[in-house]
Amino acid sequence: MIKYVPEMTSVVMEEIPDRVTLAVDISNCRGNCIGCHSPFLKEDVGEELTPSVIDSLVEANFGIDCFLFLGEGRDPERLLELAAHVRSLGLIPALYSGRREVDGNFWEYFDYLKVGPYIPEQGPLNNPGTNQRLYRVLGADEKAPEGAEFRMRASGRRFIDITPRFWHRGLEAQK
Repeated sequence: MIKYVPEMTSVVMEEIPDRVTLAVDISNCRGNCIGCHSPFLKEDVGEELTPSVIDSLVEANFGIDCFLFLGEGRDPERLLELAAHVRSLGLIPALYSGRREVDGNFWEYFDYLKVGPYIPEQGPLNNPGTNQRLYRVLGADEKAPEGAEFRMRASGRRFIDITPRFWHRGLEAQK
């Protein structure tokens, strides 16, 4: 079972570049980030996230084109089922994981994957020194943007690191 915290669900514009994203906080977090902004998400809190709940959230948030799972929970099979449901609705599934590496099959189900625990001295995604990375998985026939280097998973899925797209925000904040 995957649980989410309804009160923390919101439409965001900056988590996934070029996307209007519904961000849904998932509880039962497996991460151990120092300085975690929501430590209560390590607990078994919230309500069950089901396909019908996702349908209702999507209907209530007209205009979104991406659904972001903020965390993985502790039921990877169910998470992948929910990601497949999101895709069946014509939305882009995305995942923010605090782990250094996600399971190999996650690359098949999500179009965007953020990996890496938050480490205070390295900063968040908008800091050029961050350890966190945001990857965009390329479609089977999709070409990598000009100048972008792509890597390939053992499964044959290609992906690019789009983390540098956030760095101008961090540099502006330092001014």
